[in-house]
Amino acid sequence: MKITKMTIAAALMVAVAFTSCKPKDSEIKVNVETALKADMKMASTMVAVNDGVVTLSGECTDAECKAKCESTAAGVKGVKPPVVNNMTVAAPVVVEQAPASMTTELDASTQQKVKDGIKDIPGVTVEFSADKAVLSGEVTAANRMKIMQMLAAAKVQADVSKLMDKK
Repeated sequence: MKITKMTIAAALMVAVAFTSCKPKDSEIKVNVETALKADMKMASTMVAVNDGVVTLSGECTDAECKAKCESTAAGVKGVKPPVVNNMTVAAPVVVEQAPASMTTELDASTQQKVKDGIKDIPGVTVEFSADKAVLSGEVTAANRMKIMQMLAAAKVQADVSKLMDKK
């Protein structure tokens, strides 16, 4: 009888010892967040932990950052594999530059080409700013296409954000 009680007590102590040694989800979350914040690229990563399984979400600048977030999280004590990586990779920012053949300052003859090109399109006006033509008014889709072709042929940079589509 004594042996049975001692065996039960020992088993109970072992069970308590194993469960108390296991890190809690809240501790794992804090540790993963701390590890990720060590790198500014990963600092905005959101972390969720459920039964030791880490789920990452947020946006990375590139695939390398996404992979590094996952490996960093996986290296934290108490994290159960696999790490669920729901991070998205941001679309690259494309900065469009004017082709080298575009003029940097609109001379009188170029301005006249633009004026002549839009004279038969009703409701469209043009103003010139140092290096570009600023068009405004209401146009049909066909007339918008004519304007864009004319501007390209004249090699003129343009701001057409004020051109509204006719309904």
